[in-house]
Amino acid sequence: MTLHDTLGYLAAALTTGSFVPQAWLTLRTRDVSGISLAMYGCFTAGVALWLVYGVVLGEWPIVLANAVTLALAATILVTKIVVGAGR
Repeated sequence: MTLHDTLGYLAAALTTGSFVPQAWLTLRTRDVSGISLAMYGCFTAGVALWLVYGVVLGEWPIVLANAVTLALAATILVTKIVVGAGR
């Protein structure tokens, strides 16, 4: 593995891992009152585009990080839409 790949995977682990506590808290408490629907909508779309970009380039650190981040961000976004619609 090259230094570039190592840096990419480390950055991916840190940035993607930062979403785990928010996703876990959101799923556990169902409290989405402090979450902006517009922000998470834009963020989720942006992460999806980063994922496509990584696939096009064949850069696995970008692909893996954004695939996991997309799943976490989409979970939060869907929870916001479903729970928020019920209030």
